[in-house]
Amino acid sequence: MKKIITLFISAMLFVLPMTNAFAQGSPEPIKEKARNLASELVSKYGASGVQYAIMDHGNIVLTDSVGVKNKATNEPITKDTMFGIGSISKMYVSAATMMLVDAHKVDIDQPLTTYIKDFTMADERYKKITPRMLLNHSSGLYGAHLKNSMLFNDNDTENHDELLLRLQSETLKSNPGEYSVYSNDGFQLLEILVERVSGLSYTEFLRKNISAPLDLKYTKTPLDPFDRQMLSKTYFPAVEGALPVENANVIGTGGLYSTAEELAMFAEVLMGNRTDILSAQSAKSMQSHEYRKGIWVPEETNSFNYGLGWDAVQLAPFSDYGITALSKGGDTVLYHSALIIIPEHQISMAVLSSGGSSILDSIFASNVLLELLKDKGIIKDIIPDKTFEPPVKVEMPSDLLSYSGIYGSVGTTINVEIKNGEFDLPALEGFVPAQKYVYTGDGQFKSSDGSVAVSFDKQKNGKTYIKANIFLNFTGLGQMVMVTYEYQKHDANPLNTTVQKAWEHRNGKNYYALDEKISSIFYLAPSFITKKISVDHDGYASGTKIVNENKAVNAVEIPVMNGRDAFDLNFNTKDGSEYLTIDGQSYISEDAVKPILGGKSVYTILSNGQATWFKIDKNSANKTMTVDFPTSGGLAVYDENGAVVDFSTASHNNSVVLPQGGLIVLGGNAGDVFKINLN
Repeated sequence: MKKIITLFISAMLFVLPMTNAFAQGSPEPIKEKARNLASELVSKYGASGVQYAIMDHGNIVLTDSVGVKNKATNEPITKDTMFGIGSISKMYVSAATMMLVDAHKVDIDQPLTTYIKDFTMADERYKKITPRMLLNHSSGLYGAHLKNSMLFNDNDTENHDELLLRLQSETLKSNPGEYSVYSNDGFQLLEILVERVSGLSYTEFLRKNISAPLDLKYTKTPLDPFDRQMLSKTYFPAVEGALPVENANVIGTGGLYSTAEELAMFAEVLMGNRTDILSAQSAKSMQSHEYRKGIWVPEETNSFNYGLGWDAVQLAPFSDYGITALSKGGDTVLYHSALIIIPEHQISMAVLSSGGSSILDSIFASNVLLELLKDKGIIKDIIPDKTFEPPVKVEMPSDLLSYSGIYGSVGTTINVEIKNGEFDLPALEGFVPAQKYVYTGDGQFKSSDGSVAVSFDKQKNGKTYIKANIFLNFTGLGQMVMVTYEYQKHDANPLNTTVQKAWEHRNGKNYYALDEKISSIFYLAPSFITKKISVDHDGYASGTKIVNENKAVNAVEIPVMNGRDAFDLNFNTKDGSEYLTIDGQSYISEDAVKPILGGKSVYTILSNGQATWFKIDKNSANKTMTVDFPTSGGLAVYDENGAVVDFSTASHNNSVVLPQGGLIVLGGNAGDVFKINLN
């Protein structure tokens, strides 16, 4: 779930009140530091509420919150207010897997098929995948199947139930174990493994083996019965008022709800302090430097270096002090979280937020923990954030010109043209703007402010990558370092005339999702349900390598993060309309979308249950559309730029003024009838 991240940072920003539920024993400077940083998250970075807790040697020494649980009532967040914890859920399924190792029921280095006998793929290499490779992200799986996973007020288990079926027709993007790149599907498979081996549903396993012995009252899955009013409300700029409850129905990979205190209590398990739940040996093995086993960026100072489940087992900036810190971040669509533990000093901190991002939560936690370490005398001083100056360009060696060419990452292909010691790159990591990089010596090119250094790195797999060493600075909050491979160099892929014409016809066209339930949160963000085809350079389209007139396949093998969530493109034509299939999901070409009819009309959801899309032409623009539909149905309306104007599942509206050049989608159960009045 990690990059469903910054979409909501632009939410309404204002300072909200703080609670004062501090435990005794936390020094005032640390309380004040936490309070000030949490206030920054709310006032500047889009969070409506932030909850946090610190555990020190088994005791909660700080618990507090900033913002509100409900904007309408100004109801404060309490220590019992629940949040979605996103991908921190991966630590629970990782621990569950290792608990089965302790019970001698699982060997994480045996083939996964030992435990999930009906796991098959259209790639014989799948037989080499082990549970360890799922835990350290090195399985070679494409990455994520998110169809009908993120739903409002809907805990449908379709995504879980159909995963094995969907994987049957898919291939791998790399040899199992070759390198680690973030993969959600791996943790969904671990959820299934836990169920198959234990004989319990995953929700039951957590309840019995983790929540009960820890006495966790507020750690739940979407399938648990609990009062949803305990959850912090969530918000979106285009929707008035609070949104319905978010259900992340990929439980093993990102579906848990919890509180900061209970997350800090669970951290005791991960530190090896609750041997009645997880052995100290298994907890320690989860902290192993798994990322070093395969291809990885050749830097040790980083915010990403995978263990078993962990995003980082040598987290910066703690590594600069010789201190081992472990971290896991989490992002659903609406909730965000961070967990950092320092095993050698028996300290952990959990941060949960509605709005914002896990990156910001992690920076907040890191800075508070450094203050705590200083107060304890473990570190003498806090190292100031790095500062940078505009680069000074020097003459570039001519051999670097050979790195010019076609590069790709998932979803995009670019042309890198190095000329006069300079070249351009698009925006990086959602935070660094598109800009020119200039040569400064030692094989490095730097950004205009000097905070980003990029270089070219040829790895042992024969691939050449653009490596970026990025320092992200967030005013009032702090700094974060990320070292990643951003792009992989591609060979030219010349096409014959017939194939080239077929793809040129699709260039720039949008394809709209048909299989996503109308309860899906993704309708708030049409980039998730709209695929725009870009025929980029020399036989590549939207980051994939064109194979023939109707097929293109994943072209990237990039470790860490930017090779995640890969996909193939498959096109077919039915009844004169072109369809696109990605990860088993169907999309319809914009050419097949018809204008909405004026006056009164009736539409019925087809027997296959697929959504229906309409264009808003000049005959219907600026008119008010009122729709009568059953409770199982709904609609969304978008403007010509793709921004949501109204989404009935979230707003509960059934009447909307139609924008010129926009789109309408109707969704529901097969046979649902929509009565439309346009006037």
